[in-house]
Order: sequence, then structure tokens, then C-alpha cells
Amino acid sequence: METLQYISQGNTKQEQEINIRKILDHGAKWVQVRWKNAPENELIELCETSKQLCSEYKAVCIINDHAQLAKDIDADGVHLGLKDLSTEKARHILGSDKIIGGTANTMSDVLQRMNEPCDYIGLGPLRFTSTKENLSPVLGFEGYQKIIESLKEKSQEIPKIFAIGGVTLHDIELLQQIGIYGVAVSGELTIQPSIIKEFKKVLK
Repeated sequence: METLQYISQGNTKQEQEINIRKILDHGAKWVQVRWKNAPENELIELCETSKQLCSEYKAVCIINDHAQLAKDIDADGVHLGLKDLSTEKARHILGSDKIIGGTANTMSDVLQRMNEPCDYIGLGPLRFTSTKENLSPVLGFEGYQKIIESLKEKSQEIPKIFAIGGVTLHDIELLQQIGIYGVAVSGELTIQPSIIKEFKKVLK
């Protein structure tokens, strides 16, 4: 599984599409299409276009929240928030070969996601971020460390955990030392897509 996920940004379909094209042009191999409060028809069109683009660039295309839409356009999978559709229902819709990721904010969320099971966990937020509405309590590096240590104490296999929420290039080394598998980035890669090359160098 890729260690760098790009989470799309943009207030219009055009903005979203431009940002996704740019990041793919710069070498992204994993795109999560995320457009909250979008008009349904425009969201469908964006997801269809994104899936097509990702196929051309041989990148993974994940749809945020909408399992049925992910199935309809044959995306690679879906990412589910804590208040979204259950993993069990999403798995029933998508089948066994698609990727299902899930958001977590606490140790109990992580254990829940492991039990469901999700293929990867987006754990965060690392710090305050303006790209996410209704932000969960900020974890900080200490929060990640506590969760990873608790999993080790329970002799639990460490799942594929991605740090999310305000993650920047300079955070990666410390996150990797803690034991985080990868990062999901939106803001920094949207503003400066060319920096993806630096992310890939640091992510082992």
C-alpha cells in the first residue's frame, strides 16, 4: 500500500479537478476524492473524472464517504468517517477486493477499525486544520505515540495507520519513528504539488 495519500481540495468541481490533475502530474499514486457538501450530480461527475484520471496515471482512486458511488464508478475503494456507513455495509456493497479505509481519533476508534476490519486507518488530526469541518480533538505527536505504545502493550499487530490533519513534510520523520505507516496530506500538496517529490524521498 502507498505510504502517501493525497486528499483532494477545492470548492468547485473545476478547482477539485485541477488540483487532482496537478498532483497526479507530479507523481501522486493515491488520491482520495473528498468534496463535502457538493451538489450530487457534480460530485458524481468529479468522481467519474477522477477515476478515469487515476486509471491513466496508474494511481489508486478512493472515494470519501460514498460506498455506492465508489462501486458505481468502479473506484478502488472508499474512506469512511466515524459517522458514515458501517464498514460491514460498505464491504457488502463493494465486495472483498476493494479498499476500505476508516477514520479514527482515539484508541477505542483504532481498535474498532481493526476489528471491523478496515484495510487502513486514518488517525488524527495531528494538529488544527482549516480543511476539515467538525474537527475531532487534536492528537499531536504524543497522542500518536500513546496509541502505538498501547497497541504494542496489548501485543496487537500494528495496523496500517496514516497520520491525517495538518500534516506537513517536516512531520514525517518523527511520525515514522513513532511507528506510523504513512501520511494523508491535503493542504500542503494542494498549495505546492511539486513538493510531493520531497515527501516521497522522506517516506521510506
